[in-house]
Amino acid sequence: MEEHNKRPTWEEYFKSLVKLTASRSPCERLQVGCIFIKDNRIIAQGYNGYIPGCDHKSVIKDNHNVAIIHAEQNTITDCAKRGVSSHGCCAYVTHRPCYNCMKLMVSSGIKEVKYINDYKNDDLVTDLSNECGVRVLKI
Repeated sequence: MEEHNKRPTWEEYFKSLVKLTASRSPCERLQVGCIFIKDNRIIAQGYNGYIPGCDHKSVIKDNHNVAIIHAEQNTITDCAKRGVSSHGCCAYVTHRPCYNCMKLMVSSGIKEVKYINDYKNDDLVTDLSNECGVRVLKI
């Protein structure tokens, strides 16, 4: 019997979900999504945008939108608001994290980061991940 629907691997599934999460971003410059996974279950998710519940706005300073909360930051605040732990989770992100987001994820207990797209790759992210034993993989 011919198989009509190939079941996606967990990695394929989470990669699709994080892209879908990014599509919710109102940011006109770059849409980024992040999900935290533990035991193949979604613990939290977020995308880049302005403060939740407020109308989106952009404030550009030094060619950077300083009003935007990064997807990783919104995912961490999702954990805080719902009282769930990110300790031991794997983060799937559409774009390689910046140094500040990487610091926050490491501090919140993330053990592995998988990202799809390169974006302003900072060697400090690599140094931090090596120092703290957090795997960072491009998928």
